[in-house]
Amino acid sequence: QGYRTGFFGKWDARMPDSFDHNRAFDIYEEIVRLRKSGEPGALATIVRRIGSTPRKDSAKMLIRKDGSSVGSIGGGCVEAEVWEIAQRVINSNRPKILEYEMTDENMEEEGLVCGGKVEVFVEPILVHSTVLILGCGHVGQSISAQMVELGCRVTALDDRESFASTDRFPGAERVLVRDFGKSLADLEIPQDGFAFIVTRGHRHDEQALASALRLGLRYVGLIGSRRKIKLIVTNLLSQGFQISDFKNLYAPIGIDIGSESPPEIAVSVAAELIAIRKGVHRRSTKQNFIHKVLAEIN
Repeated sequence: QGYRTGFFGKWDARMPDSFDHNRAFDIYEEIVRLRKSGEPGALATIVRRIGSTPRKDSAKMLIRKDGSSVGSIGGGCVEAEVWEIAQRVINSNRPKILEYEMTDENMEEEGLVCGGKVEVFVEPILVHSTVLILGCGHVGQSISAQMVELGCRVTALDDRESFASTDRFPGAERVLVRDFGKSLADLEIPQDGFAFIVTRGHRHDEQALASALRLGLRYVGLIGSRRKIKLIVTNLLSQGFQISDFKNLYAPIGIDIGSESPPEIAVSVAAELIAIRKGVHRRSTKQNFIHKVLAEIN
């Protein structure tokens, strides 16, 4: 109980029913589709074999973030373990190598007659990050240029038509004119997206932060001094926001490199995005300030 019959043996029942090992499928086409849609995934490839193993070729399996997959590296316990590791690779965005030895014990469990070792390389499918810039002033313009250079899908938004223009934001997918307090749900920003709040004033920053927090993104960055950030967060708490709503707040935005000018701020923001995507980011002392304030309130 707890297992399903697989390609050459059995695999753990936690693996989804959507596995399709026998249908002809171009994995590379699916990788392109994932990247275009912004869906994370991981590609598992057999890179080394010693002795007798179920697959002799460089078999591949593509695992999506939702757990579904296409292709096969042979089924059985190897495939089950690769599926588990693929979820970690997707979340950390860092590759791993799995070494698996077909021992007498697991061969008997799986009903197999082969032995040997197999190494599987599991690598993340790097997708184009989705970025929402709230505020189309000089800082927002510089941030957009950096994000476009990094291959991000950029949406820029401002309530002033003269600032929210495609001429000022070349490379952005969308440049929108709308109030900062309006719901952003219709923009369909994926939850692993990034929002940068760089409006022209305190009131607009507060409206934009409230709208962005409701999206539940992995990163919501707010520019400004610690005093302003504390005041805005306190105001939003009084309006019904919960402390847990601020868990992904990064304020002030960017790696702490002493940046002052819009281009310098944009560089620090780009560096922070890269660090978060690579799983190596640590909040600066300035950014930890607001979370210490929230902890004291809690």
